[in-house]
Amino acid sequence: MMLMEEGRLLLADPVSRYLPEFTAQQVATVVNGELKLQPASRAATVHDLLRHTAGMTYEFLGSTPVQRQYTQLRIGSRERSLADFTQQLAGLPLIFEPGSAFEYSRGTDVLGRVIEVVSGQSLPDFLRERIFEPLGMPHTAFSVAESHHELIAEPFARDPDGGVQMKVIDVRTDAALASGGGGLTSTAIDYARFLQFMLNRGELAGVRLLGPRTVDFMTTDHLGDIPVFSSGSRALLPAGHGFGLGFAVRKHLGVAPVPGSVGTYFWGGLAGTTFFVDPALDLFGILMLQAPNQREYYRMLFRDLVYAAVMD
Repeated sequence: MMLMEEGRLLLADPVSRYLPEFTAQQVATVVNGELKLQPASRAATVHDLLRHTAGMTYEFLGSTPVQRQYTQLRIGSRERSLADFTQQLAGLPLIFEPGSAFEYSRGTDVLGRVIEVVSGQSLPDFLRERIFEPLGMPHTAFSVAESHHELIAEPFARDPDGGVQMKVIDVRTDAALASGGGGLTSTAIDYARFLQFMLNRGELAGVRLLGPRTVDFMTTDHLGDIPVFSSGSRALLPAGHGFGLGFAVRKHLGVAPVPGSVGTYFWGGLAGTTFFVDPALDLFGILMLQAPNQREYYRMLFRDLVYAAVMD
């Protein structure tokens, strides 16, 4: 969004303008049990990547033929560079026509590569120089310095509820992949500063990185009547919510099974972290949790307890 404000890209730009490997993508359909490919009716845009309507998916959201190809290619491997990642992902078919559905996806990883190409910097350098340092977030990065290894909050060595243990990444060393969609480590204080920046509509302690109208634009629903594609994505996007440019956005006071004002936006991390920002109440909440299999219960409990404490 900062690059958009600087006039260096448009959200309506096709992804292939910056990443030529995404030219002439194909869409997969299953006909009589066989996978058929046909050219996409239109190119996916930067806007599609931001709102997860680009036709991409995540391999862990289902077992369709396309998702099996993601798995077979080990598309989530951290052993390849971001440039190599996008080259390989671009060779896989789309799961639906761009713009026709919402599917939480590796589109955010692709956005990381778009930032590299447009800015001329690596994603870690861009994030550090343009966001983390200006906002005073010194402990946010893609790996944890050796001097802080003893401070890492570890997940359960063995799940206490007997579930299948979810593997989390090793953040003690740098990986080849700096992902746009995940992998950052942070502290509660660092991330609270980021959320205060968002609640302030683009400014923190005299440092402004985004215009307030841009933040408003990011945190409103961008799906409209676009349907959710898979049951996996429906589980991530609660009833009564739409999706903005990187956030689930509450559209109704009711409908969802947790409280919150209209306009509240949120998202969470794979290992259990979650945050929400409620502009109507001038409130944000952050839960730093490393319990992957218990995350949904504690996210809902956290939200319930926070709103129970609000008296006006």
